[in-house]
Amino acid sequence: MKPTIAPALLVLAAGMGNRYGGLKQIDPVGPGGETIIDYSIYDALRAGFGKVVFVIRKDIEQAFKQAVGVRFEREIAVEYVFQELDRLPQGFSAPAGRTRPWGTLHAVLMASGTIDGPFAVINADDFYGPGGYRMLAHHLQSGTSDYTMVGFVLRNTLSDFGAVSRGVCRIDDNDFLKGIVELTNIERDGVHARNTDSTGRITTLSGDEIVSMNMWGFTPRVFGQFRDHFEKFLRSSGLGLRAESYLPSTVNELVLAGQAGVKVLRTNDSWAGVTYREDHPRVVETIRHLIDRGDYPDRLWS
Repeated sequence: MKPTIAPALLVLAAGMGNRYGGLKQIDPVGPGGETIIDYSIYDALRAGFGKVVFVIRKDIEQAFKQAVGVRFEREIAVEYVFQELDRLPQGFSAPAGRTRPWGTLHAVLMASGTIDGPFAVINADDFYGPGGYRMLAHHLQSGTSDYTMVGFVLRNTLSDFGAVSRGVCRIDDNDFLKGIVELTNIERDGVHARNTDSTGRITTLSGDEIVSMNMWGFTPRVFGQFRDHFEKFLRSSGLGLRAESYLPSTVNELVLAGQAGVKVLRTNDSWAGVTYREDHPRVVETIRHLIDRGDYPDRLWS
């Protein structure tokens, strides 16, 4: 029997969080000073992940390692890769005046020389809950060639303090992804939600829609597909000063082209994140509730 490979966890932590107003990846949310990333790693360890790879920027390396990495480097193998403006495929260079990297697809590609087995991708500033990690680990260790996505119920992912962007998913009867529609201005509307597009057109949402929160599972084959799409993006529109290439839209293109099957793993866990600084107390309260319920100890790494 072929041995089971423990999947890797790729954590996207290079963003500064402009709307939040600071380096939100290292803000404490737990009673022992734990960050959201601490809870993500703790859940991943319990689910059976064997390595963590952080995508960060070189200029936050020291602060990030001191505030986050040191907590669990004795618990699991840890590696760091760097998303920088000049880390581009051969033949491409950043235009004069550009100051930021190229989005989440670019971030994932930074790990292509570090990960050689099945892996999951998460955001550093999103608290996903333990269920998604268990489902991801099971899928990634099953030997299937299908990619996967953990799908959250829309109303469980909204902020009380402003609009959010969400990838609303179309799913077939076998729970495979048919497509993602990116809505960039979703707000609560009672028990429902609504999106207002750039023209002022309002789309009413039930709140029961399944959305992507950038919690994905892939095999190493995806790096070649992502590289092809990233180079295509650079040739067509990527050399602008603000253009970015996003992971959900790239996966959507692969699905629509019939180049990938993506199994949607549904969870009823509540997402908690810090899109806005006012969201921070809610995340602290959510984690306190889960500790009181027995889902987590008071100190993760004691």
